[in-house]
Amino acid sequence: MTTFTTVTVVGASLAGLHAARGLRSLGYDGRLVVVGEERHRPYDRPPLSKEFLTGDGDPGEGPGGLALTDPEEEAELDAEWLLGVRAEALDTAAGEIRLTGGRALRTDGVVIATGATPRTLPLPRLDGVHTLRTLDDATRLRAALRAGAARVVVIGAGFIGAEVASSCAALGLDVTVVEAAPLPLVPQLGEEMARVCAGLHARGGATLLCGTGVEGLRGSGRVTGVELTDGRVLPADVVVVGVGVRPVTGWLEGSGLALDDGVRCDAGCVTALPNVVAVGDVARLAQPGTVRTVRAEHWTSGMLQGAVAARNLLAGSTVEPFEALPYFWSDQYGARIQYAGRRAPGDSVRIVEGDPADGGGFLAVYERGGISTAALGIDRPRPFMRLRRELARAPQPAGR
Repeated sequence: MTTFTTVTVVGASLAGLHAARGLRSLGYDGRLVVVGEERHRPYDRPPLSKEFLTGDGDPGEGPGGLALTDPEEEAELDAEWLLGVRAEALDTAAGEIRLTGGRALRTDGVVIATGATPRTLPLPRLDGVHTLRTLDDATRLRAALRAGAARVVVIGAGFIGAEVASSCAALGLDVTVVEAAPLPLVPQLGEEMARVCAGLHARGGATLLCGTGVEGLRGSGRVTGVELTDGRVLPADVVVVGVGVRPVTGWLEGSGLALDDGVRCDAGCVTALPNVVAVGDVARLAQPGTVRTVRAEHWTSGMLQGAVAARNLLAGSTVEPFEALPYFWSDQYGARIQYAGRRAPGDSVRIVEGDPADGGGFLAVYERGGISTAALGIDRPRPFMRLRRELARAPQPAGR
């Protein structure tokens, strides 16, 4: 085991927390520092676009809270929490992380868990225009939706955009979703299944407009409408921009680490420097047996990568690759969508349970050369989880 005096986790996130837990569970008893740009302890992000918006959810502890730790666990973790502090640079030669305010933090081990930040559009800065990534973002959006808003325009029909639209519809608001692509979620699900999921918007009472972009916003000081590239204008009291995220890597420029839409790592979350690992949305991992690299923006990946990265950091090299099957879920308009696997363009789809045409739940598998590569379920949690376990055990076709 490599001996570290100080290990610093940069990012008080789900992935960062699980890396810190992994370090302690593997016997690391040195100084452990967690740096977080937000003022909050680690919290659960998935509810922010769903029940937190529709309810009066408490961001703190308890059954309805978002907190991922409690005082007892924090005491056991025995970490120094530097919250509301941003990492501005990593000097690998000096073994220092430069923080806001000019402070230099000496460290000989680093876990990069800075996650991602929402992409923006070149639009005027008007009140009523929101992005959703953090608890503070969600708190502001929730307040806006309760302050007399009647018409909401969501720009982007990815999973976050669809979940926000679903929450707004559940609040009784008039919701329009604008998607520049001809059909949302095709890269993730393929055209056939993406079309089925797109139909959930109409079922939930929202309007989905595809194949048109956003030209600009209307309003003086506060947004009143969204101008589309096809000439239409959508009245809006609230606009939510959900056009994806980009990894937070700017503070790593000049560090010597390889940056490529994320921090490039081997299959075990280890960078070119064995004392620096990366986890979660910011990590771009090599895929064993292929030339591909993947940056996964999924809750499950962020959670599971922490333990793998901790083991390899303490070992001083990669002794365990991250091989968990990709998995994500999304709750939209009363339906639960679950996906697991590694589909590729050209994979065929076979319905094994239910019928998408009748508007109810179903279970589908993606196949390549007679081998199952992925599974998609809508409102089929038990059979889906069984199929997910089978996929995790089965060999995958070459070239995935």
